[in-house]
Order: sequence, then C-alpha cells, then structure tokens
Amino acid sequence: VQLQASGGGLVQVGGSLRLSCAASGFTFEYYAVGWFRQAPGKEREKVTCISDSDGTTYYADSVKGRFTISRDNAKNTFYLQMNSLKPEDTAVYYCATVVRVDSDYCMDGLGDYWGQGTLVTVSS
Repeated sequence: VQLQASGGGLVQVGGSLRLSCAASGFTFEYYAVGWFRQAPGKEREKVTCISDSDGTTYYADSVKGRFTISRDNAKNTFYLQMNSLKPEDTAVYYCATVVRVDSDYCMDGLGDYWGQGTLVTVSS
C-alpha cells in the first residue's frame, strides 16, 4: 500500500499550486480520501476530504472557496488545487485515506493509509 504525494513547492502569496496523490496497492475507488497539513509547531489540521462514492466533499473553514479536492479513479489519483495561497497555508501537506466524508465532517481513523508529505511554502 502506498500513497505518493507530489506537487509542493515555493509560491508567492496569491499564487496557486496543485498537489497530487498517487495511490497503489489497494482498491482506490472504494476509499474516501483527504488532505491534511501540519505547520511547524502546530497540530495537524484536516484540510479537505472527498468521498469514494458520490464525490461529497468536506473543507475546513480556513480553505473554503480557495482549495478544491478532486479525484480520478481511473488514474488512482486525487488532487488538491490550491488558489489564493496565504502565508498561513505554509505546511507539509499529507494525503491519506479517511473513514467517512460528509459535507460538514471528515472522519479519519487508525487504519488509514498515509503518504509521505510534500512541503508547501507560501512567501510574502
């Protein structure tokens, strides 16, 4: 089982980045997935999730209207499009499977699979 995150980098305030997470070793289409982030000295934050079945999405208030999660089951890959980036978006971003997604919550659990993380730095 593997989740491989990519696409991080250095971007200026107001810029955009697209993260990708390639999945292998499990039946991707049957899993809800999400993006998390952790900034230096801060706790991990749940950013956004998407369900396996009907594409229901959840977004943290801090990213609503700026970030978009999507998935391509044919490619076993999901994405995070980040627009209007702010310095406070600077963090290591992790992709993971999650347990359940609804519009107002995303449930993760001990059995989830995790990627290795990709660093996003937003400079002012």
